[in-house]
Amino acid sequence: MKKSPLYLALLAIPFVYSCTQTGNKSSEKADTTIASKTDTLFEKQCFVAIDGKDTADLKLTTSEGKVSGTLVINYFEKGKNDGQIEGKYSGDTLFVDYTFKIGKTNQTIYKNPLALLKKDGKLILGVGQIETTLGRSYFAKDKPIRFDKGRFTFEPKACK
Repeated sequence: MKKSPLYLALLAIPFVYSCTQTGNKSSEKADTTIASKTDTLFEKQCFVAIDGKDTADLKLTTSEGKVSGTLVINYFEKGKNDGQIEGKYSGDTLFVDYTFKIGKTNQTIYKNPLALLKKDGKLILGVGQIETTLGRSYFAKDKPIRFDKGRFTFEPKACK
């Protein structure tokens, strides 16, 4: 007995339909997973610190363990330090390189290391001994960074 092609096609329809339904669900699930990963890949945070008449504005973007952003410090008597930061967390401490210019007329670019301790949702700027070797500045390895002596404690604020 020969089976007609129509009979075989009718038998294949439920199988094909069930395969495409499973594929759509996993595709939707994959799209949701990708969207949720994308949402968490970049975390933006903004902070402000005030010390007397001096203020500092810090904007951070965290992606895959690396931190970048901007830091603007307005000194009442000295003018403004405006620059970029790049670094990463080591435990609860954010270590960054701060590349900045001082004032509007000075075109000299400076680069200093900064350490910020994350505590109770705030970032506390530390003070430590800085050494320079071959044009690169870094914190001295045998000297502690003091977070109780820093001028600026950055409080979270809404990003604009």
